[in-house]
Amino acid sequence: MNVWDPNSPLGGLPIIKNASSKRESSYDRTGGNRDFDVVEPGATAVMADIKGIGCIKHIWMTTRCYAPQYLRKLVLEMYWDGEENPSVRVPLGDFFGIGHATCKHYVSLPLSMVMGERRGPKGPFAASMNSYFPMPYGDGAKIQVINESEERIENLFYYVDYEEYQDESQVPEDMGRFHATWNRENPTDKLTHPTDLDDPAPWDLPGENLTGEDNYVILDAEGKGHYVGCVLNIDNFDASNQQFTWPGEGDDMFFIDGEEWPPSLHGTGTEDYFNAAWGFPSGEYAGPYHGVSLGSDVQEHFGKWSLYRFHVEDPIRFNTSIKATIEHGHANDQGNDYSSVAYWYQLEPHKPLPALPPVEKRLPRRWPEHGLWDR
Repeated sequence: MNVWDPNSPLGGLPIIKNASSKRESSYDRTGGNRDFDVVEPGATAVMADIKGIGCIKHIWMTTRCYAPQYLRKLVLEMYWDGEENPSVRVPLGDFFGIGHATCKHYVSLPLSMVMGERRGPKGPFAASMNSYFPMPYGDGAKIQVINESEERIENLFYYVDYEEYQDESQVPEDMGRFHATWNRENPTDKLTHPTDLDDPAPWDLPGENLTGEDNYVILDAEGKGHYVGCVLNIDNFDASNQQFTWPGEGDDMFFIDGEEWPPSLHGTGTEDYFNAAWGFPSGEYAGPYHGVSLGSDVQEHFGKWSLYRFHVEDPIRFNTSIKATIEHGHANDQGNDYSSVAYWYQLEPHKPLPALPPVEKRLPRRWPEHGLWDR
């Protein structure tokens, strides 16, 4: 009997696998030091086109592009097993944990950005970005970046580290494929709830939500699998009243396998779902499973926020479908700019991912700063 726990990041290290370690990278094939690709506007750079059976274990990449807000203009796609519709289609910066076409230094267990203050002749360099999500495949994998900006990518550096297997049993039929999708509402549809109170406390805010129909949708997927987390980006320029400016009274609601009301999982507020409390008084912080990778004014809460929550120890299982939602303000009483990335594993086939909106519909509502600016 094997007493070692392969599900523990450290406990599984002594287990010897029948596998070969491989890498696709942008190294200079001539032996020189031009260890990067150049990607013209409108072009696609294939970072990896792998044959056979295996599992991607780590992706590192960094870019230099002089197009403003380019982290929303570049698109990351991933395909498994020869599929035509990708399993991952997300703006580049958002995939790695921060929205609003910006980057910051933070480290979580599956994703990170390493960011400094170094600047080039035309602005700051992007962060280096890492993913440690395992991405198994049974018949090939393709990862690519599409340059939908108006400038070329001057430097695209990358590693795609993976394990190659010889035995089909190492990727069994019940092993899900990694998926990620992006969504946005700018602004969310604000609902007005009448009240006789001039300045209600948070727990006295008017309005009821007993359907979840007007919630912001993080993920709407079909099939069998489990949801493993999300990044939620909020540009908070609205408020339920002048004294209560925090957008986070919105409850998370997960509707599993076609259920209507009540949902299987119903939360108590946005900051609670992201494992904090009391309106994120800490500001930015980075934990292994949850954090605020981009924070704004912790007193007024106006401005841009990126929040992450990874269900590594507590994945949310579904057998036929999942609809992961969150209120935008209590009973959806605020109209802010919401965008998100959902991460999940499921058995194929998956519901086709929607096409991303055109570039101009993906850009931040306000640019370039993160604080309180004109609406």
